[in-house]
Amino acid sequence: KATAAQIRQEIKQEVEALAQKNIFPGLAVVLVGERPDSAVYVRNKKKACEEVGVKSFSVDLPADVSEADLLKVVTDFNDNPEVHGILVQLPLPDHINEHHILDAVSLEKDVDGFHPNNLGCLAMKGRDPMFVACTPKGCIELLDRSGVDIAGKHAVVIGRSSTVGIPAAHLLLNRNATVVICHSRTADLPEQVRRADIVIAAIGRAQMVKGDWIKPGAVVIDVGINSIPDDTKKSGQRLVGDVEFEEAKNNASLITPVPGGVGPMTIAMLLRNAVDSAIRFSEAPAKPAAKSM
Repeated sequence: KATAAQIRQEIKQEVEALAQKNIFPGLAVVLVGERPDSAVYVRNKKKACEEVGVKSFSVDLPADVSEADLLKVVTDFNDNPEVHGILVQLPLPDHINEHHILDAVSLEKDVDGFHPNNLGCLAMKGRDPMFVACTPKGCIELLDRSGVDIAGKHAVVIGRSSTVGIPAAHLLLNRNATVVICHSRTADLPEQVRRADIVIAAIGRAQMVKGDWIKPGAVVIDVGINSIPDDTKKSGQRLVGDVEFEEAKNNASLITPVPGGVGPMTIAMLLRNAVDSAIRFSEAPAKPAAKSM
């Protein structure tokens, strides 16, 4: 939380400086349906925008919205010059093709970093994506700001999603780490993790990574956020990560808590991407006006 708060303060100062140049970053957030977790995420993103001075645009759509109507919302934001970044909160209802929606977001406004071109450029040597997905970007930023030297380290990424695991692995590889990608079908998962200097857990299974899997001195980034029963809580549940925190912290030199670890970093990187996009738009050459017939 402290690192994310520092980054938000830096962004706030940058936004104030940009305002002196008549540059006002704008972020559009689209929410479909009434999933409580998605609503909380969106509310936190809007609050973060307000805190740093990024203009927030939002559209809330019912769960039964048609794919065509959702595409129209995305297209309208693509065409809006005040919007520099577009985020469609995932997951989407089953009747909507997620790929169609993410592909429709303008590459220049894909602050989530989910467009195939951005993911593809990240995987190609010598190519730079316009945006990197916020959660893996936040993981690397956290390592950097914590003084962790990534080059030459043995890194294990647990999880192979296109939104976290795969881009995190590419980011580590690009920083000269030796990277192993593991998943739920990995036969010798405990032994793979025990070799790791850096562990990024993003498999979405509560406390799957046991404390005794962590090598002494290893750095652990826990991306997971899962609810488990807890009778001591008013809600009857509590949030935990993919790693057994209490046991793992005895071996790890650094470990992120859940909640309050990677989540705030993800939002901070979203703001970073939105501001970078506004700057990029401001520096782009003006398009010539259409000639009248």
